[in-house]
Amino acid sequence: MSGSDKAGRRERILRAAVQQGLLEPETAVLAGFVDLDGVRETVTSLHSAFPARLRVLHAFAAKANCLVPVLEELRLNGMGCEVASAGEFAQALEAGFEPAHIVFDSPAKTRAELARALSLGVAVNADSFQELARLDEILATRSSGSRIGVRINPQVGGGSISAMSTATATSKFGIPLEDEGNRRRLLQAYRDRPWLTWVHTHVGSQGCPLPLIARGIAKAVEFAEEVNAHLGRRQVTGIDIGGGLPVNFDSDETTPGFDTYVDHLREHAPALFSGAYEIVTEFGRSVLAKNGFTAAYVEYTKTVGGRPIAITHAGAQVATRTVFAPDAWPLRIEAHDPHGRAKHGRPVPQDIAGPCCFAGDLLARDRALPLLDVGDLVVVPDTGAYYFSTPFHYNSLPEPAVHGARVDADGRVTFRLLRPAQDAHPAPALAGR
Repeated sequence: MSGSDKAGRRERILRAAVQQGLLEPETAVLAGFVDLDGVRETVTSLHSAFPARLRVLHAFAAKANCLVPVLEELRLNGMGCEVASAGEFAQALEAGFEPAHIVFDSPAKTRAELARALSLGVAVNADSFQELARLDEILATRSSGSRIGVRINPQVGGGSISAMSTATATSKFGIPLEDEGNRRRLLQAYRDRPWLTWVHTHVGSQGCPLPLIARGIAKAVEFAEEVNAHLGRRQVTGIDIGGGLPVNFDSDETTPGFDTYVDHLREHAPALFSGAYEIVTEFGRSVLAKNGFTAAYVEYTKTVGGRPIAITHAGAQVATRTVFAPDAWPLRIEAHDPHGRAKHGRPVPQDIAGPCCFAGDLLARDRALPLLDVGDLVVVPDTGAYYFSTPFHYNSLPEPAVHGARVDADGRVTFRLLRPAQDAHPAPALAGR
């Protein structure tokens, strides 16, 4: 789907939402939308990017959008699920994922969490030597069908957003491969544990260029080959290469694509495509971000110091990263009239503010847009991952409703409620109960 097609589709969904009362200036002032047809197309492109002869499980990173109905849609489209907490683990099971299609990654897994994962046959990637020792204790008293691996840190460096770079020299994730003595200790760990059959790595996500990601994965593949050569047998049979494909937030174009990602892997890690290894991927943002948008009403407008400001209902509670780190996470803003139609007036520099009670709650500063009026709608594209699905409860602002949308061949839009709006006015508890 071209960028212009996406923009037109987004407006069609927005206008239908207004017509059907899913956006309403008194009772539904903020909502998130997921284009379910777009999700299906994106997942299809991911599957198509990898050769069909390879054994690949594409495990969606639940942190990117942990709404159970969204996870269910991804499962129905052939994906597995990567989880990084007990909560995400529970959501994946509720969404119907088979345990064998769930991958458990976290740097802080408890004994109870590990024991449960191993009892169900969920894949586990150990994050440290101490976690390996904990696995030893659990497996000494029970058997497990889980695929178990070690997360290594290839220490290839970071991208432009340090918080998103997980393969730096001092990252908190994984066992650093190049630290003195670690390679020897890791080889011994695999020799001592025949059940250790996977290698895992994840270089980072937004801000990490594809050559950097590919170099990190290449080091993981080289280490897997080294383990098997050292042991004289093919003990490592699978490689979890993580996710991290960065998203273009500047336009509706989907660049880079999964096919470009695979081209980089072929160049840097050709052994990954030999067929000798099963592969797991853990894409999240790149699957959902461009298939979702946030819409909010403008409640008030004012001019301060000569600059127009639009006060909207979308702020830090649904765009936390953008508000607190605007340079790293800029978002586009679109201006629409109360019916959802795009405004085309002369662009005027203005601030787009949220409802939170602190001065920095701004979606955009000095952004040139058609001048916004009370009752207009602002649309924030590319927010299908990490935004409205995981709200920040500042000021006890209620969670907005999230709707899934489908558009049929005749242009009719149908919606599925993915998360109801949180009640901002719950009934008080009765005394004596």
